Amino acid sequence: MNEILVLYYSRQGSTAALARQVCRGVEAVAGMQARLRTVAPVTATTDQLDPSIPDEGPPYATHDDLLQCCGLILGSPTRFGNMAAPLKFFLDGTSALWISGALEGKPAAVFTSTQTLHGGQESTLLSMMIPLLHHGMFLVGLPFSEAGLAATRSGGTPYGASHVASLSGAGELSEPERELARALGMRVAKLAARLGSGT
Repeated sequence: MNEILVLYYSRQGSTAALARQVCRGVEAVAGMQARLRTVAPVTATTDQLDPSIPDEGPPYATHDDLLQCCGLILGSPTRFGNMAAPLKFFLDGTSALWISGALEGKPAAVFTSTQTLHGGQESTLLSMMIPLLHHGMFLVGLPFSEAGLAATRSGGTPYGASHVASLSGAGELSEPERELARALGMRVAKLAARLGSGT
């Protein structure tokens, strides 16, 4: 296994833009590949069935994607300081993987986007970390040795990569936001490679 699963939900394109940069960071590490996946939207009614493949963008994730990858990087827009319901719905369905310990010892990280600067980025990132801790994964953040953390006037936190849409537009990442998203992908990929080699 030399793939990192980059799994996200996006409505306006900002989280998807971060996901693409995270993938670039993963693939900058020799021998590592990114597997980009999304999750289906959820609805309050029970009579609507989504297609098994989205009309555009990457395929919907399955539990096999989690099993087949050596690391996981989750992305979600903020919803009142929490992850979006579609991503939580997907994670809530992973209890069989939790019982079997299938994700234990794999590295993981998180990223998010908000409309405003104080839209709850850090609490959203923390909310996404909780199920990963329950799965026994190793959490990876961004250290302040990453120059973008000190330079950014938009997104970027030690808890994970982020984007503020009101400052540059939905999906229009600032250069520090792009750099930090790539750095996050590289950090997870490097740790996964080290764990896989036993060093």
